[in-house]
Amino acid sequence: MKALSSYGAPDAESNTVPSFPLMQVRGLHKSFGSHQVLSGVELEVQKGGVVSILGRSGTGKSVLLKCVVGLLPFDSGEILYDGRSLTDAAHRAELRDRSSYVFQHNALFDSATVLENALIPLRAIGKGSPEQWIERARNTLARLELLGSLNRYPEELSGGMQKRLAVARALVTDPEVVFFDEPTAGLDPIRRNAVFEMITRLQRERQFTAVVVTHDVQEALIVSSQIIWLDGGKVRFNGPSEAFRVSSEPDICKFRDNIDALRACLM
Repeated sequence: MKALSSYGAPDAESNTVPSFPLMQVRGLHKSFGSHQVLSGVELEVQKGGVVSILGRSGTGKSVLLKCVVGLLPFDSGEILYDGRSLTDAAHRAELRDRSSYVFQHNALFDSATVLENALIPLRAIGKGSPEQWIERARNTLARLELLGSLNRYPEELSGGMQKRLAVARALVTDPEVVFFDEPTAGLDPIRRNAVFEMITRLQRERQFTAVVVTHDVQEALIVSSQIIWLDGGKVRFNGPSEAFRVSSEPDICKFRDNIDALRACLM
């Protein structure tokens, strides 16, 4: 099936100057040995809102995210951020400075307190004074309702609090884009909804672009402005969430409406 996209090229007759998407991926390939995971991925990420990357297990969603942020090298292709190729070391460093990454299992430092975990990105960037770092970290932790746990260690926090700490650490530098790798993995439905609500609320408040890799199709359709569907190592859909929700394309319906299909089988 040809990839479906609601984001086409600008009209050649238009007099307006087109703006670049926040991010573009062109012909991205990634293999592990003889196993090809990404087979010429093409996509655009629009600035602002919540962008969800959907797909079955093993389709390369997390691999794609890690290639974009530089945690994994890719075999061929090109990634552009604000219209500039990330093959340039200076541009890749700029992306690191303007973005944050929330790992699937939080990747908190067990030997560091809540406050110390939140200070790590600020110390790494090195701008401002230690006093300013502490004030900024405290303000962010307060927004995530963690101000009463500054001296506690990750193992002393509940699973939900650990997730909030990971998000606070990602937001403390006021990034332009935040990448979330399976933020609801292993959570029950109530906590899963709470995480999506938190991401959406914070995105609206701080106006960053949230790029979320997730298996949670129905939740993603509710909170996302853009859906990217990855299947077979390729992007099969890239467009507004509403267009994905109402699509009658058979493969999309099979993936999107799997709960209805199970219900029908059991009737």
